[in-house]
Amino acid sequence: MTEARRGRFISLEGGEGAGKSTLLAGLREHIAGQGVDLVQTREPGGTAVGEAVRAIVLDPQASGMAAETELLLMFASRAQLVRETIAPALAAGQWVLCDRYVDASYAYQGGGRGQPAERIAELERWACAGVAPDLTLLLDLPVATGRARAAGRGEADRIEIEADAFFERVRASYRSRAAAEPDRFRVIDAGQPPEAVLRAAIAALAPLLAEDAA
Repeated sequence: MTEARRGRFISLEGGEGAGKSTLLAGLREHIAGQGVDLVQTREPGGTAVGEAVRAIVLDPQASGMAAETELLLMFASRAQLVRETIAPALAAGQWVLCDRYVDASYAYQGGGRGQPAERIAELERWACAGVAPDLTLLLDLPVATGRARAAGRGEADRIEIEADAFFERVRASYRSRAAAEPDRFRVIDAGQPPEAVLRAAIAALAPLLAEDAA
């Protein structure tokens, strides 16, 4: 009896205003159009527990939240998402498209908040149970450009109100992780028109889709 094929896990990362929402919509349509059974989710959130955590993490009124608290809340949401959504979907042969995953904690809570990488890595080992993306698409954009784009989206959340220096550290951390793991990451210039960004993302997905169809 042939063993069931594990699904594919694609994560999408990037700073504020990088265009993740637009790209997610285009990727969802493309992947589904290939006849792939797709689950889309997000972080923090994606489950009832995770969405409750998201509301706390992003609440502008929670300005006194310690960096350690933020980190633990992110992994609490992630642990639930892995067990309730991501791992079961992959085991069933479905593809998972996730708006942010562990790399976001290395970038935001690590680079941005200064939490040690080894602490994040230990939480990752515990909370994620070995579930890691097959491919990570990083939308890279200068901080000033991203913040200008994001400015028109309504009231800023607790993360979005941070200073430019915070987001510069976030971007540097993302770029460093991408350089360290070139086989997993594909860095896409998010300053391009949306259709060009989508083309680049589809090209990055092509080998996985071809392998899945074989």
